[in-house]
Amino acid sequence: MVFMMISPLELRHLRTLAALRETGSVSRAAQQLCLTQSALSHQLRVLEEHYGAALFERKTQPLVFTPVGKRLLRLADTVAAELRDAETDIRQLVGGRSGQLRIAVECHTCFDWLMPAMDRLRERWPEIELDLVSGFHTDPFALLRTDRADLVILHQRAVEPGCVLHPLFRFEIRALLARTHALAARPWLEPVDFANETLITYPAPDDMIDVIRDVLRPAGVFPPRRDCELTVAIVQLVASRRGVAALPAWAVQPFVERGYVVDRPIGAAGLHGELYASSLPHMAQVAYVQDFLGGVRETVSASLPGIELLPSE
Repeated sequence: MVFMMISPLELRHLRTLAALRETGSVSRAAQQLCLTQSALSHQLRVLEEHYGAALFERKTQPLVFTPVGKRLLRLADTVAAELRDAETDIRQLVGGRSGQLRIAVECHTCFDWLMPAMDRLRERWPEIELDLVSGFHTDPFALLRTDRADLVILHQRAVEPGCVLHPLFRFEIRALLARTHALAARPWLEPVDFANETLITYPAPDDMIDVIRDVLRPAGVFPPRRDCELTVAIVQLVASRRGVAALPAWAVQPFVERGYVVDRPIGAAGLHGELYASSLPHMAQVAYVQDFLGGVRETVSASLPGIELLPSE
């Protein structure tokens, strides 16, 4: 029944046993631990009374541990190793050298610029665990509040109480047409030009599709939609005259350059979208998060056509 009692075993006891093993005597162990010999002996006596067994053979030189003492020494070694690992992890976390960055992404074309930015972070911060939380989320900020993501990518500016907004960049959205489409002769497309066309989009709600939210719906134009998951599949459908699309300039440029399709501005001034990120305040201060956001701005400036960095708020 004695082992059903609350154990008096503490970390200091395990350190005492390790010191006894290392020094080979009670007096030298007490000296190493900056304890009096009587204080160290009291620790040992408490454990021996609790377990009802001696921890080591008295009057042996060096000390010879009993089976009970050896078992506690194995525990001491395990705890010491775990403690070292935990303290190392904590130092790295406090210093920002380790941790995780879970990025929630709803925009299909975001992967074109997100992957290089993640590659950059992986090279500069190899101890950081990177993960993606993809798919449509009705409330992306809930992912932050419930600790399911550390950073969410937003398709428009949205200020949420308790969250920090990180402006990223502005970009043009271009209409995508088959080369032989009659609208390809136009310098730009107006809302009415979409009225008799099938609009091919990613599978997302209307409010997340810029051309619908900002151009067509305000003009009272509601063309039929066809959803498609992949950018290359959208391009193939457009090239086959199955409909038209509206995609970011960086997503369509390779296909336009190869002559698969043509692109035109939407409206005389063009249609532009903006991307932001959001995080909780404590993550906004983490060094590797700040470096990642800076890396996004750096990589998109160098690789994406027609983008404009948004000023920090």
